[in-house]
Amino acid sequence: MPHTHPHPHDTVGKIRTAFLLNLTFTVIEIIGGLLTNSVAILSDAIHDLGDSLALGLAWYLERYADKSKDRKYSYGYRRFSLLAALFNTLILIIGSLFILTEAIPRLVNPEMPNAKGMIVFACIGILVNGFAVFRMRGSQSLNARVVMWHLLEDVLGWAAVLFVSIALLFFNLPRLDPLLSIIITGYVLFNVIRNLRKTLALFLQAVPDHIDVEAIESRLQKIDNVCSTHHTHVWSLDGEHHVLTTHIVVEENTDRDQILCIKQEVKELSDELDLMHTTIEFEYGDEICRMAPDYSSS
Repeated sequence: MPHTHPHPHDTVGKIRTAFLLNLTFTVIEIIGGLLTNSVAILSDAIHDLGDSLALGLAWYLERYADKSKDRKYSYGYRRFSLLAALFNTLILIIGSLFILTEAIPRLVNPEMPNAKGMIVFACIGILVNGFAVFRMRGSQSLNARVVMWHLLEDVLGWAAVLFVSIALLFFNLPRLDPLLSIIITGYVLFNVIRNLRKTLALFLQAVPDHIDVEAIESRLQKIDNVCSTHHTHVWSLDGEHHVLTTHIVVEENTDRDQILCIKQEVKELSDELDLMHTTIEFEYGDEICRMAPDYSSS
């Protein structure tokens, strides 16, 4: 069966469309939230502002993530995406805290929002974000898939706003609006803080969550002619592209062809784990390695 793969320019175009739609609607949301006196709409606007920044950076990174390495950045430019993630996270946290300072007092002294206006903006929000999700359909890159989940989350958020605004047409329950705002903001903060922990872990070169260094060493040590391994490290450039470095000690009579066989098995392991960069240092047992566990400087 033939398989078709989206052209990279198609993905870039889809993310650009999603970014422009999201940014335009964010501006409309802020105006609408002020006109309807709805902190629920304002809280979603702050959330969408963060999404717009993320979409803009995703668009930029989709175009430049494969930029070639140079003398200054020998691993390339993928790690810059972590700066984008950190920047977006801080924007969302500051915006969410601002919304909470507006919404919590409204629980004590509720103000009735304009329910009809909320319904109009909720319907527009569902249509705009739903169209953006439709546009992202079929994209294969991680950037595009993350963007699609962001937009789908927005559709669900607007569905909640629509539900509350309809309820306000029939019931005098003004506290529903700030309550929904607090729920949306709390959900956003929970996910943002969770992502912040992951981003900081990547900055500190933590081992990616799905990779077990001990399992890698055990797999390497089972290869023919391998005596032991040490100084094994796995870290990530951007959460998607990972780096492995290790020292492999081989038997004293290991020849060139056997070394090539070991390299092939290491390559297969790297492909399984989707490792982008792999650096292996081969040593014989009688060599002195300053990185070995039993090494002591004179």
